[in-house]
Amino acid sequence: MRSISEIRAEIEGTSQRRGELWNTLGGGHDRTVADELKQLDESLARLWDEHRAARARIRFGEREKIVARARAEERLARAA
Repeated sequence: MRSISEIRAEIEGTSQRRGELWNTLGGGHDRTVADELKQLDESLARLWDEHRAARARIRFGEREKIVARARAEERLARAA
């Protein structure tokens, strides 16, 4: 598991590269640049998902523990 700061650093680097590619595309369409831009957009989406998951893990705990706690609470509610 990577830390939030590591994920954030990768997001910043990827975003910077994406900005450079947009500037390149401003000069005229280039298929290879457009393809790389698409890959960077997908990569950024994955990185932001990972960032959100890491923040949730820090705030609420591991997913397995949360699910187990919710199931226990559900069983108690049904028993009452």
